[in-house]
Amino acid sequence: MDNLSFGLTLLVVGMGGTLVALALLAALMNLLKKLFPAKEEEA
Repeated sequence: MDNLSFGLTLLVVGMGGTLVALALLAALMNLLKKLFPAKEEEA
């Protein structure tokens, strides 16, 4: 595998992994918001 193929593969896998990790974190935060809804505080 030449340098260009390796670089492009690393780029695609790296960005894909980052986007998948962000999607999982967003789903986890939405789940936690549903489990523990914010309470309206009245002063």
